[in-house]
Amino acid sequence: MDAMTSPADEIEVPTTRMLSWARNSAAYRLAKRMMTERELSDAIIRKAKEKFEGISEAQLRALGAFAVGFGRDMKVLDDQAYAEIRSSSAARSGKSKRAIARKLQEKGVDREIVATVLDEADDLRAAVVLARKRAFGPFRKGEADEKQRAKEFSSFARNGFGFELGRRVMQMELEEAEEILYANP
Repeated sequence: MDAMTSPADEIEVPTTRMLSWARNSAAYRLAKRMMTERELSDAIIRKAKEKFEGISEAQLRALGAFAVGFGRDMKVLDDQAYAEIRSSSAARSGKSKRAIARKLQEKGVDREIVATVLDEADDLRAAVVLARKRAFGPFRKGEADEKQRAKEFSSFARNGFGFELGRRVMQMELEEAEEILYANP
């Protein structure tokens, strides 16, 4: 052992106590809310650093992997199901495909899963939902001046919708917008 290596660096296998803690911690976290594999692994690693003094990087990685395996075995950790639930919920609340994809990727969901899940998403309906929530376009009370219209277009852009889609929604009649909203998705 040289001067740069500490005894903890050489330990690669987590102790039984560490594994038991990781299993219990994973069960607790997954019972509270849905998580992605990366979120669970990161949380376990972060907490293990605080809990176990002198824990090695190899042990941390092993605990993260163990917690993910435990979640999968218990059938409560599934990135595909997480992505489906989150994306449908976000679309119903007026989020664009682009915004949903970005959020899922930030959470650690694989790009292929994101692409598959968003294949069915309808940006037009989501844009109409956003317009209704913010009282834009067909849902606006009264006429808007150029400054107000610019703010509305900016809001569509910030929420991940393209200019053409925003323009289409802004030019809709109320009946058409309501038909899109209340048609069976």
